[in-house]
Amino acid sequence: MWNHDELTRRLGIEVPIVQGPFGGGLSAVDLVVAVSDSGGLGSFGVHHLDGAGIRAVAREIRARTRRPFALNLWIPLGDSNDPRLSEEQWRAACERLRPYFEKLGVPMPERPRRFSPNYEEQIETLLEVAPPVFSFVFGVPSGDVLQRCRSAGIATVGTATTADEAKLLADAGVDMVVATGLEAGGHRVSFLRESEDCLTGTMALVPQIADAVQVPVVASGGIADGRGVAAALALGAAAVQIGTAFLTCDEAGIADAYKEAILAAREQDTRLTRAFSGRPARGLVNRFLREHGPYAPAAYPEVHHLTSPLRKKAAASGDAQGMALWAGQGHRMARELPAGQLVEVLAAEIDMARTALSGKGDLR
Repeated sequence: MWNHDELTRRLGIEVPIVQGPFGGGLSAVDLVVAVSDSGGLGSFGVHHLDGAGIRAVAREIRARTRRPFALNLWIPLGDSNDPRLSEEQWRAACERLRPYFEKLGVPMPERPRRFSPNYEEQIETLLEVAPPVFSFVFGVPSGDVLQRCRSAGIATVGTATTADEAKLLADAGVDMVVATGLEAGGHRVSFLRESEDCLTGTMALVPQIADAVQVPVVASGGIADGRGVAAALALGAAAVQIGTAFLTCDEAGIADAYKEAILAAREQDTRLTRAFSGRPARGLVNRFLREHGPYAPAAYPEVHHLTSPLRKKAAASGDAQGMALWAGQGHRMARELPAGQLVEVLAAEIDMARTALSGKGDLR
């Protein structure tokens, strides 16, 4: 059967569909549980959480499902733990954003001693809670971490935007590689070169990575229905990772205005921008992206920290023009469904598409 292979057996899932992990507090336990219970792999992004937060999430997921799930971390990239902006540059960035804070009545944030939780604490906690799957972006964990994952029976899933990145991950001993094309929503997770130099589309990237590595490949970027899944499988992927299509599910933890923006957007309405975090990420075009995008410095995590109060205020007030509306280029195929039903629909669509590709049916 097409849905029973090395990857589904290793992950303990029934359908080769991975729910993309959402960072920055957008993940929802309800969504993880619904996807996992329906036979896919639910994922929760814990990059923003400290050890106590990671323990709490793992405990809540396990209390609600016996099915496999993934926890996702960001590997520290470059100087992300040692920010690059001088005090003068920090003040300049603050002054550029000051009108937004004053208009919303939100206090300007202070420059913190640390911008994010300690990675060493995060990784030690993740190994302690031992999720069935550890997925990660922006690099490769140390050999010691990967060995400890193998000893604990934790499947490891790294993310690549080029064949060179995929090969580095596979050579390090990672169990599976996500091939993420330029169509994907959210941050571009390149780590060997600047992300602007790693903009290969999913359908061109998947066969190149499948040819470059001997581990299972998961296709990601612009895939939101069974036709896209079937195409990725035909090109050498063993599964797909879907993000945006799950954001409009009933169980997704995003604001209603965010969901409505995805469902109403036109196909040309996404763009790569540094406006919200200082790193290139794909989202729906809105007022803040248009106004601040051209001026946002290439400085993560400083920009992310500065815009965080503005984004939270926008989400709380239902203002889609001030949120970071991360979405991939397949957003027009998103549907308002319970997540479990979406997995079932996708599985049926995959069967239909594979039949059509064999010459026995119609793709429409």
